[in-house]
Parts: sequence; C-alpha cells; structure tokens
Amino acid sequence: MKKYNVGIIGYSWVSGAHIDAINKTSFAQVTAICSSRVLNSVEVSEKHGGTIECYTDLAQMLADPNLHVVSICSYPAEHAKQAIMAAKAGKHLIIEKPIALTWEECLAVEKAVKEAGVFSCVCFECRFSSQLLEIKKIIDQGLLGKIHYGEVDYFHGVGPWYGQYRWNTIKAAAGSSLLSAGCHAMDALLLCMGSEFESVSSFASYSENKDFKPYEYPTSSVSIIKFKNGAVGKTASVIDCLQPYYFHFHLVGSEGTLLDNKYYSTKVPGLDKNNWTEIPMKMLDSGDVSDHPYQAQFEVFFDALNQGKEMPLTSLSDALQTHKLIFAADKSAEGKEAK
Repeated sequence: MKKYNVGIIGYSWVSGAHIDAINKTSFAQVTAICSSRVLNSVEVSEKHGGTIECYTDLAQMLADPNLHVVSICSYPAEHAKQAIMAAKAGKHLIIEKPIALTWEECLAVEKAVKEAGVFSCVCFECRFSSQLLEIKKIIDQGLLGKIHYGEVDYFHGVGPWYGQYRWNTIKAAAGSSLLSAGCHAMDALLLCMGSEFESVSSFASYSENKDFKPYEYPTSSVSIIKFKNGAVGKTASVIDCLQPYYFHFHLVGSEGTLLDNKYYSTKVPGLDKNNWTEIPMKMLDSGDVSDHPYQAQFEVFFDALNQGKEMPLTSLSDALQTHKLIFAADKSAEGKEAK
C-alpha cells in the first residue's frame, strides 16, 4: 500500500480542514504547503504534525518528485490555473469546489487531467455525509419507486459574520450564489435524480438587508430542471437568509416520499401512512468546513489511487456534470438561453 505525500495550495480556513482530514487517512500525509504568505516550516510542522516544507512559489513545490498529490484550497478564481499546472507536473488532484468560475476553464482542467493521465477528486464531500449516503441507500433499494419530482435546497446566510464573506461578495472571486455555496445542493439533486438534464430555467434576486448589499451578484436563485428521464427537479441557493443552516430534501416517487430525515414508502409493510418514519442519520446542519466529511471522501480517493482507478462519486468527470448544470442555470438567471 503506497503512502502519498500531499502538497496544499493555500493556507486558510478550508486548507486547515483538508490538512487534518488528509493526515487522518490511512494513505497520506501533508508534506508541503504553498501560500502567498511566508510561512515558518518549523511552526507549521509542529502545528499539523510531520515535516512540512513551506513554499511561496507553486512551480517550485510542484517540481518536487516526491510529491504525489496536490490539494487546491486557494481562492476559486485561481483553481483552474493551479489545477492545470499541477496536472502538467504529473500530480494527482484534490480540487476544492468550484473547479473553476467558467465552463471554459472547467473544460481546460478536464483536458489537462486527461492529457497528464492523473486522477482527481473534487470536493463535493456532502456526497459522503451520513445524510446523503442514507438517502441514496433508500433510493437504490427502490423504496421511493421511480422519482419524478425532487427538490434540494441550500439555505445558509453568508454575511459579515462568516469568514468567506470578505471575498464571497465579489463576483470575480465567487461567481454566483450557486458556485459559491449552493452547488452542494445542486450536486445532491443530481446524485438523487441522475446527471442527465434536458433544460434548466432559473431566476435570481437580491436581499435588501444591509449586510448583503456588498454582493456584486444575486444572492438568491431558484432553478427548475427538466431531466432527460422526464423527472423535474428544483434547487434554491439562498446565501442571504437570516436563519439556521438548512439543507432541504424533498423527493417524490411512484412508491413513496422522502422529506429531510423522514420518509414514507408503500414498499415497507406496516408503516403508518398518516405519519412519517424517521431515518436515523446525522443531518447536514453546518457550513463549517470542520463539520464536512472530508476524511471519508479522501479515504476513498487515496484507496482508488492505490488501485490505479478513478474514485467513485466525486471524480472530476462526476463534478463536471454538476458544474455544467450550474453554469447553464446561471446563464438562464441572466436571461440567456441555457440547454
């Protein structure tokens, strides 16, 4: 079993979660960090364990032949350029969402990865949460029958009280409500409904609250998706709400319905049709990266690397399907045709 040396690009909030999760896996250790800030290697090594070399020059870090994997935790606008550089250097990739802020950049990353023959993992880590794993199990067991309607919505107020806010308000840095945060809900909808969509129609709006006034793009959006199998789905991405974090699920099928952590199914004898049956699972109830299931996702990624194959669920090819829908939805919200 190979042990992988991992280099981190960026040293902030999300990178801390990546470092801790990577170091806790069975297969990898963070051995390098590249940051625009000058870091003290001794202090960083003592904080995270092991020996970590610190760089300010990405090309220099990528030139290390003992570095096998790069985890990109920088600002979203930098993801595509850094992913392409790392792929060309022969490094496998962990890419924090989003892959890039344009569809053209996403395709450029895909091209570089294919040409380099490296493997990839995109951080739609919610697919590895207890909630999503249990929901997918219920779907795969046929307890809901054929799903014809689904909605997955993301409600999380990203205001001045939240670290991401300082750059999340800038369109060139974050892109849109969906790209900056609601992408997790759109990705979960595709996991439940299937990735093949036919068309999408979206609308967006702004909040009048002073805390959200600095945003350069609409902070709430709702998208209606027509899937190729005839089903219809909806995703709301609301980052200007004043409420507790809420990741909403409502799936309606030919044999039952799922609502958040409850369900009803004609396939389960004895269920009270007048009451929901609760599903024992940990809910997605926080936007804090320290609560996200990165370790579970990275375990699967490194295990797949050891087997010389793409990881399931969140490889680059999986994530590109979600990004394709997100960019189509954002174009629709701007009044442009999206297919």
